[in-house]
Amino acid sequence: MVDITHKTNTLRTATAQAIVRVSSQKTIEAIQKGTVPKGDVFAMSKAAGLLGVKKTADLLPDCHPLPIEYTGIDYDINDLEIKITITVKTIYKTGVEVEAMHGASIVALNMYDMLKPIDKGIEIHQIKLLHKKGGKSDYRDKFRDDLKAAVIVCSDTISAGQKEDKAGKAIIEKLETCSVEVLDYIIIPDEAEIIQNKAKHYQEQGADLIIYTGGTGLSKRDVTPEALRPIIDRSIPGIEEAIRKYGQDRMPYAMLSRSIAGTLKNTLVLALPGSTNGAKESMDAIFPEVLHVFRILKGARHD
Repeated sequence: MVDITHKTNTLRTATAQAIVRVSSQKTIEAIQKGTVPKGDVFAMSKAAGLLGVKKTADLLPDCHPLPIEYTGIDYDINDLEIKITITVKTIYKTGVEVEAMHGASIVALNMYDMLKPIDKGIEIHQIKLLHKKGGKSDYRDKFRDDLKAAVIVCSDTISAGQKEDKAGKAIIEKLETCSVEVLDYIIIPDEAEIIQNKAKHYQEQGADLIIYTGGTGLSKRDVTPEALRPIIDRSIPGIEEAIRKYGQDRMPYAMLSRSIAGTLKNTLVLALPGSTNGAKESMDAIFPEVLHVFRILKGARHD
């Protein structure tokens, strides 16, 4: 199966349909009057559809097992056609469109099975996805594409040339996938005054984002949060919580990170962990959704 461990849980919905066409109005009347020999067609087919949704991952090898938190099944009769509409919801890392289509097909097949003794001309048509919602793809196109960022690596050892930077490069890679231009990329020692001065400098240079990596741990030289808090105008605790929650789900030591987020005038300032995985996972946790902040700070772009 496809690796989805890097994804976050979001509300995901999908609606699918199937159409069952019978050959006689007598068949429709038998369904409505409850005289079909095998029983209540709509009720039993709904039960079959609910089972079909829940069993999707058991039958389709590349589908992930996931928690189904809602399934709604509706019928609409139009002349000799019965339209089946099924909506499925979950809060999870992957969508439920296959579950919805599988459920619709099972409802249709169960109706066929129940009706075939009284109608030999039944047909199943148009099993298809009507719409789906949820996941990062629903939000990506709403963000500005004219943003610029400065990436600052805070590390005594890297600035002294004793170690190679990988965290900063991982941040740059993620920014590029989100169409954010990297204005500058520098490496500095763990010195509070330098950290503060760089934030002020890049804000004055027009950087929309200033992202620090490193100095958020608990050693004596980890001073990035202490340096930035006095100059940040407003903190954004929700971003900090999202970063730590995402990291904690993947590695228990993430709770020790002191990542911070806030604004310096109209610039968003982030301080992320210095480890490569910590920086990468922090970026995965909040991008691209965090870019919505610029619709508030800068307004929507009008081309």
